[in-house]
Amino acid sequence: MSETPDPEVIELASRVFDLARTGDAEALAAYVDAGVPANLTNDRGDTLVMLAAYHGHAAAVSALLERGAEADRANDRGQTPLAGAVFKGEGDVIRALLAGGANPEAGTPSAVDTARMFGKAELLELFGTR
Repeated sequence: MSETPDPEVIELASRVFDLARTGDAEALAAYVDAGVPANLTNDRGDTLVMLAAYHGHAAAVSALLERGAEADRANDRGQTPLAGAVFKGEGDVIRALLAGGANPEAGTPSAVDTARMFGKAELLELFGTR
């Protein structure tokens, strides 16, 4: 038996995902502090951390990780926030994710695989691989 989603809940979730995309760390923190799950996912399995990371918002990533979001939670395609940040070339986000415990070997392709694919030797060194 499936329930019809509450339109107000859908609107709130949409608003929170938009905050992750735009990087409003303070508002995201307030919503999570008020009870929004730190690992909330959209219909593609993208977490708030994934969206903030992909759009280059290190402060939002850090705020979410500080509130219990999983740094390595992969989306439905097996992609992690760290691999997305490597793909987008977001150095501050990469450092925030690593500080929050992200594993460069997690996901498919992993951040290490992505760095290799794009010839990012400095990231491979940062990840402790070659």
